[in-house]
Amino acid sequence: MRNYLYAVAVPQTTGPTPNPAPTPGTAVPPGTALPADAATPTAAPPELPPPDFTAALSLRGLWKRFGQLIAVHNLCLDVPRGSFFGLVGPNGAGKTTALSMATGLLRPDRGSAHVLGLDMWRKTLQAKRILGVLPDSVRLFDRLTGAQLVTYAGLLRGMDRPTVHQRTADLLAAFDLAADRDKYVVDYSAGMTKKVALACAMIHAPSVLVLDEPFESVDPVGAANIRDILQNFVAGGGSVVVSSHVMDLVQRMCSHVAIIAHGHVLAAGTVDQVRGQQSLEDRYVELVGGRKEGEALAWLGHSSA
Repeated sequence: MRNYLYAVAVPQTTGPTPNPAPTPGTAVPPGTALPADAATPTAAPPELPPPDFTAALSLRGLWKRFGQLIAVHNLCLDVPRGSFFGLVGPNGAGKTTALSMATGLLRPDRGSAHVLGLDMWRKTLQAKRILGVLPDSVRLFDRLTGAQLVTYAGLLRGMDRPTVHQRTADLLAAFDLAADRDKYVVDYSAGMTKKVALACAMIHAPSVLVLDEPFESVDPVGAANIRDILQNFVAGGGSVVVSSHVMDLVQRMCSHVAIIAHGHVLAAGTVDQVRGQQSLEDRYVELVGGRKEGEALAWLGHSSA
């Protein structure tokens, strides 16, 4: 539970890394070479516009390197308050790393992240109080029952027990887990585990939800229920950021989208601004590249006989 509710933050000691925020609908060509100082992000940064303190999330100049691999470099992004924001990109694009840095689960090498104007790495506890996070590779206390786990999440947030009890019942019913409330989470399916983790992220009624692949392993009916819950959350004034590989789902569900590859933003804005006259999937493929025609596998069309 600690991994996504109260991860301990190390205060950031370096300032934000400047890099112009992406203009809606514009793109950096895929496969662009890393900047000359990419291997040494301690180099003097160019100037950046200040964070947008009115945004649900405002990321400026985020960098993260793992050994010789630069997962995220100079990433800038603003998520408008009250938006349903989709983050899409290929495997290894840096989505999970960027979201982890934005939500206080991973310390950036350089850069800043603000949640509704609160600096994540200088006012960590205040920022996390208004955040609900569903990270990638959910790790839970799976020897608790579903009801115990959601209750525990609410109590960790400092909520009173009667409120936690009522909200736990409401969330388990909404996610179709009421019948399994007394089953141990270790015995849940992958989809059920995803849903109970989402319930834990929502029990304190956060202002901003950041969800990494919330629909992965969830059946179509469960996914539809989750979409309805999230859309009602946004309609009530909340902000949602979801990462997903399903372009059609993002196009139908989200008001805004950003396409990420090679650790930086290729395009960002409203869904209509980013996709233009194309479908979002076609625009994504155009920006990211890498599509194969498959001539080398022509033998698959012939009988082995």
